[in-house]
Amino acid sequence: MISIFGVIAIGLWKYTSGSLPAFSPPSDWVTEYHGVQAVSLFLLLRAFSSGLSALTGMEAISNSVPVFQPPAIRNARVTLFWMGAILAVMFSGISFLATHMAVIPDPNEQATVLSMVTRLLVGESWYFYLVQFATMLILVLAANTSFAGFPRLAAILAQDRYFPHQFLFRGERLAFTTGIIVLAVLAAALEVIFRGSVDALIPLYAVGVFTAFTLAQSGMVVHWWRSRERGWRYSMAINGFGAAMTGVATVVIAVSKFLSGAWIVMVLVPLIIWQLRKIHRHYDNVAEQLRVDAEKVKTRPVTWAQGSTVVVPIDSLNQAAVRAIDYAQGISNDVTVVHVAYDPEDAELLRQRWGEAGMRLPLVLIESPYRELVGPLVNYIEQLHSERDTATMTVVVPEFVPAHLYEVPLHNQTAWRLRTTLWTHPRIVVTSVPYHLMK
Repeated sequence: MISIFGVIAIGLWKYTSGSLPAFSPPSDWVTEYHGVQAVSLFLLLRAFSSGLSALTGMEAISNSVPVFQPPAIRNARVTLFWMGAILAVMFSGISFLATHMAVIPDPNEQATVLSMVTRLLVGESWYFYLVQFATMLILVLAANTSFAGFPRLAAILAQDRYFPHQFLFRGERLAFTTGIIVLAVLAAALEVIFRGSVDALIPLYAVGVFTAFTLAQSGMVVHWWRSRERGWRYSMAINGFGAAMTGVATVVIAVSKFLSGAWIVMVLVPLIIWQLRKIHRHYDNVAEQLRVDAEKVKTRPVTWAQGSTVVVPIDSLNQAAVRAIDYAQGISNDVTVVHVAYDPEDAELLRQRWGEAGMRLPLVLIESPYRELVGPLVNYIEQLHSERDTATMTVVVPEFVPAHLYEVPLHNQTAWRLRTTLWTHPRIVVTSVPYHLMK
């Protein structure tokens, strides 16, 4: 920010002193431009849509209100005001200098307008490279906002059963690993497909961002209409105005940038929404088929048998877990049911359901503050095996089999990971008890 203000100050000083340099484009650049276009509505819309792209990123403040120091709303409002003011000054200053220096965009996308303006003002001095380095850092931080926001959004959608459950997985550093990896792969694919062209990528970005703005503002309108909290009319009017403005911006960008790549987003968004609804319907079907009735669980016949120590790891009390427990009780009278607890609230809910179902087996809860599943479970099994000093130990793994092969990637492969880890133990036998879904 300071470096950009420095460029603007140097440029204004040279402008007032009459020593502002003029830009002389190479001859091959001039052929890319076909004279001065007539000022038409379409040209104005294109310029307007291109300028709107400069406003993206300001939503990061509104998205981060909960992390502000109290009073959070006031601090976020002040930050947003100053961010808007700084953006307006920098954007207007660079645009003013570029216009009066006759700087035109590089058709080969080898140099930015900012770098050309800076080079003309200060030459290739240390200050020129300072501005370039500062710009690079800002772009890196801007790219990092996606890696901070998308994994959280994907986890929320996965929790609501609109995204595959793999996006709920947290790594050892408590980051949503799957979301980060998927975003990195998709970003790399876009870079390869569009050959790193910023002009080609901006229309995709702008349409997507302003579509999200419109949906968010419209959602807040619905929220205020339903909640009818104090001052809801004023808040709904503000969000309604925001939805209208961002909606107009979305339409303008979509129309003016349609042939420049915006059509891709307009085609992909409905397809993605359709796919999300299919995923949600699949998870609803799975939950319906796995749901257990506490009374039926209490009255089910159970056959006890002698045998080795059996451990049954479960994620929740569902049909697949009940079938695995029944199988375990059929092969041994020494059965231990284990659950790796990520969240204390979920663990307490499982304990409550366990008691309501009248389960006659003890439920062992293993705390995992780092949200790791296989490691704590394997450690517990190894410890139990050494304590019991039995010849063999059987681990009965419940898993459900989706009705269609293409639905398999929607589910965590926990059973497969556990089997793969325990196969290396010579005195531990791993048995899978499948529960086949019908739809």
